Amino acid sequence: MHRRAAETREHILQVAHELFYWQGIRATGVDKVAATAEVAPTTLYRLFDSKDDLVAAYIARADAHYREWFTAATIADGRHPRDRILSLFDALDKQVQPPLCRGCPFLMTLAEFPDSTLPAHQIAVATKAWVRSQLVLLVVDLATTTRIDDPAALADQLALVVEGVYASVAALGADGPARHARALAEILLPPAASTRPATRRKAPRTRVTR
Repeated sequence: MHRRAAETREHILQVAHELFYWQGIRATGVDKVAATAEVAPTTLYRLFDSKDDLVAAYIARADAHYREWFTAATIADGRHPRDRILSLFDALDKQVQPPLCRGCPFLMTLAEFPDSTLPAHQIAVATKAWVRSQLVLLVVDLATTTRIDDPAALADQLALVVEGVYASVAALGADGPARHARALAEILLPPAASTRPATRRKAPRTRVTR
């Protein structure tokens, strides 16, 4: 089957994702990726300079897909900001169900590549930073309608819940502590009826003449 270079690259990355995610990055050699993708090693190395380059491309692709998923789950479509935040946890619950998930690919990459100078490590860190920034934006949006004393702290708490889901699901499954994530988010978020009180205007003083 003849593919253009761009199609071959995407095909290899799809295969690399299945192997790296489910079997481990360091445990999977480039030759295995090439054989599973049914391409010659020379073809693979023509598209990716090294395994580090292939791993970086794999995690960059995962990053792009994750951002699309997160954005779709929290899209500003007229819903109340609180509902948009909770919809993230609804989507997260579906995402981590077996057999779709064995954990977070970004956390796994950071564990396998602790060297902060490597592109794969840097991309994984950037993904986590982006998620945190999006949670901050969501909470700031919520703060326009609901009293929140410390939006940044609330965003960090929500980020910890998200990370806790990914950290626990690999060992304890989606039916373990991860199943309580949405309920915990609801506890952290101000109640829906807790709207910001309107500013009272003082009634003008009437002058009494004697």
